[in-house]
Amino acid sequence: MFESVSPEVGTVDLTAVDALLSSDADAVLSLLVEMSQAVDESLRNKARRIAERVVVDVAKRGNAARRKVGRLKSRPFIDGGDVDIDAAVEALAESGGAPLSVEQLRVLDWERPQSSIVLVIDRSGSMSGEALASATLAAAVVVLRAPDAHAVISFAGDVDIIRPMTFDATVEPSTIVDEVLALRGHGSTNVAAALREAAAQHRISRRSHCITILLSDCRQSSKDDLVAAGAGLDDLVIVAPQGDDDDARAFAAEVGARCVSVAGPSDVARALDDLFSYT
Repeated sequence: MFESVSPEVGTVDLTAVDALLSSDADAVLSLLVEMSQAVDESLRNKARRIAERVVVDVAKRGNAARRKVGRLKSRPFIDGGDVDIDAAVEALAESGGAPLSVEQLRVLDWERPQSSIVLVIDRSGSMSGEALASATLAAAVVVLRAPDAHAVISFAGDVDIIRPMTFDATVEPSTIVDEVLALRGHGSTNVAAALREAAAQHRISRRSHCITILLSDCRQSSKDDLVAAGAGLDDLVIVAPQGDDDDARAFAAEVGARCVSVAGPSDVARALDDLFSYT
């Protein structure tokens, strides 16, 4: 596949990339991410720009970006909407059957819950290829679905804040993708410290619903502080690699979290899309 995508030194064939995306998007995206770390500066820069575009395009395909999510709420009729039939019937009964004025009508509209999202990326293992592609896709989905209150952090033995809690709805997903692409895997695994930082970011948001998305196999030697950190979160969703999710599922069961197993980058995007569609 590499020879098709980069037929000559320092080049990337966009036509080949687009053709291969339709047959195996995960393999192409993982390859582009690996190429974005190449020694050849020209190849590295070209692959990185293309990887950013592909990641954002894939992240935008989900249903949550096109579907109204949240819950229905009755509000006064101002600028149109679906009439609240139950409220209209009550108003008619109170008026004795007299015609209703516009001021008496109410409509149903979708109200998005006031949520904050913190994405927590485990970089303690290898962060090349598929793992990094999954992380970049997750970051792009979070920015697209929760632009007004989100944060992104990464961790190994220590914790790095890639994007502190932001309330800027104009943030472009490509900017956070570029920052995540720069991650390099190394060090031990301190999931508990990362979850405590996630809780601190949520406190900044002051939102009523705080969702923490943890991309990790949750393999940490000390379990005591891990359980305490996880149990202190409002809504924890663990996204673990398929076939290596035993620790993640055990941890989720202990703290009442949700755990989703994923087979690759596209699977991560689909899992998060489902989460945001019904949040």
